[in-house]
Amino acid sequence: MSDISSASDISSADVAFLQRAVAISRRALEAPGITPFGALVVVGGAVVGEGSSSVVKLHDPTAHAEVMALRAAGAALERHILADGVMYTSSEPCPMCLTACYWACIPRVVYAADSRDVAAHGFEDLRLYRELTLDSTDRTLRGVPVDGPLRAEAVSVLKAWTDALPEPVVPKF
Repeated sequence: MSDISSASDISSADVAFLQRAVAISRRALEAPGITPFGALVVVGGAVVGEGSSSVVKLHDPTAHAEVMALRAAGAALERHILADGVMYTSSEPCPMCLTACYWACIPRVVYAADSRDVAAHGFEDLRLYRELTLDSTDRTLRGVPVDGPLRAEAVSVLKAWTDALPEPVVPKF
């Protein structure tokens, strides 16, 4: 990989970690049940979590490479907030994986193939990104909210949880 990127924010360490993510993705060519995606989480210059896309193998639609890497990193570090981490992935994260990175407070994602490359090879990422921009009433996945006693009960559980926290919760509207 000689011409990795013209971006000045890609370091030689980034290149090495990204090459490792691509190597993980390459294993899919020889491993049944693995699709061609690899990811790793790096904290303080060390790999703390690694994952390959194991959706088919594990019969788990959430077992994408990035999610598997986040799970491994969380287990290794015994925490779920990874604000000091970097996600390296063989391709641009799908909406679920990108959101998982946000939930983990990952501040930086470095990837090789982009969503158009992934779409050209039959994966749905771009369609899902487009779908999420639609109003919820126009999406193909129909959300059915309920009101009344069930909603009130669910809200009471949320309130009890936040009331028990040591610090007040700031609404995120």
